[in-house]
Amino acid sequence: MTSAQRLSRIYGRVGLTEAAAPSGSDAVVVNAGWVFDESLIRALAGRRGVALVDGEGRVVAYNLPRDRATAGMGVLAEGKDLSVVLGDAPRLTAMELGSAYNSELRKREPPVLERLTPDTVDAVEKRLFKGSYKGVTDLVTKYVWPAPARVVTRWCALAGLTPNMVTFASFLMVLAAFYLFWTGQYGAGLVCAWIMTFLDTVDGKLARVTLTSSKWGNVFDHSIDLIHPPFWWWAWFVGLGALGLTVPNGGLLLAIIVGGYVAQRIEEGIFLALFKVEMHAWRPFDSFFRLITARRNPNLLFLTATTLVGRPDIGFGLVAAWTAICLVVHAAQILQALVAPRGSVTSWLSR
Repeated sequence: MTSAQRLSRIYGRVGLTEAAAPSGSDAVVVNAGWVFDESLIRALAGRRGVALVDGEGRVVAYNLPRDRATAGMGVLAEGKDLSVVLGDAPRLTAMELGSAYNSELRKREPPVLERLTPDTVDAVEKRLFKGSYKGVTDLVTKYVWPAPARVVTRWCALAGLTPNMVTFASFLMVLAAFYLFWTGQYGAGLVCAWIMTFLDTVDGKLARVTLTSSKWGNVFDHSIDLIHPPFWWWAWFVGLGALGLTVPNGGLLLAIIVGGYVAQRIEEGIFLALFKVEMHAWRPFDSFFRLITARRNPNLLFLTATTLVGRPDIGFGLVAAWTAICLVVHAAQILQALVAPRGSVTSWLSR
C-alpha cells in the first residue's frame, strides 16, 4: 500500500473522517510522505494543539484548530518551517506522543514513523512486519518463523488474501492433523500440524500490517488456538493404540496433558484477573519461560523429535511430564505475585 492508503485505513479504525480540507472545530493534518504507526494517529487525534516531529525535528503531522490547520497544510506539504502556524504548540517525537510498550503484543518497541521513498520501501516493510510481531511468545514463533512468515505475509497481501482466509486454511490443517494423529499417521500429521502453526503466525501478521484485523477474525483465530491442542494430544494417544503401541498409565498421562493444558490457561487467567498484567510479561524469567512452556509448539517439538526416532510413545510421556512441571511453575508464579509488594506486579517491558 501507499502511505495514503494506509492512512485511510487508520482513519477509519480510529474514528476520523478523511477530508481534503479541514472541517469541524479542529483537524488532524498528516503528511502522507511518512508511514505512521496507528497508535500515533490515535494519540494525535486526542491531543489538540500538538505537533508530531520525526527524528530530525521535521513536523510530519499536527492537531490544531481548523483555521490554523488550514493555513499550515501547504506549508507542511512543502516541508517548510511551521513556526508561524504552530506557534507555541508542543513538538513531540513518536516516543513522546506514543509509547514504546505494546501490551497487546507484549513487547517494547518504538512506534513506526518512517519516511516512505522508493529507496526506503524495503526497509519500511521490514519495520512494519517487525512491529507486528509479538515480543513474548514460544521459541518456534519467535526464532524460526519470522523470516519465512514475512515472505508469505507479503505474498498474501499482494495476492489479496485476507487474514480470515489464512485462518480458515489453518483450521483445515487442524482437522487434517487431528485425523492423521488419530490413525497413527504421525509423519503426515506433524507436517499438517507445523503448517498450521506457521499459518497461525501469518494470519495475525497479515491483519496487522494491512490494518485489516476485525473482531470476528480475532475471535475466529483465538478460538482455534485455544481449543484445538487438547484434541491433538487426545488423537495422538488414540493413534498409539492404532499402531499397537502401549503406554504405561496412558490414561493418566492423557489426563495430565489435557487437564494440565486447561489448568494452565486457568492459571494465566487468574494471574491476569488479579494483577491486570499477563503472567508471561511480568518479569524477564516469565517472558523466557513463555518460550518453552507446555503450549502447542514446544509440545510439537517433543513429539516431532521422538517420532523421527520411531518412538512417538516416548514423546507422549515427555509432553505429560513437561505439562506437569509447567503447571507447578505457573502456580509458583501466582504465589510469588501474591506475596510481592502491592503495586509491584507490572510488566518489566513497560518500565
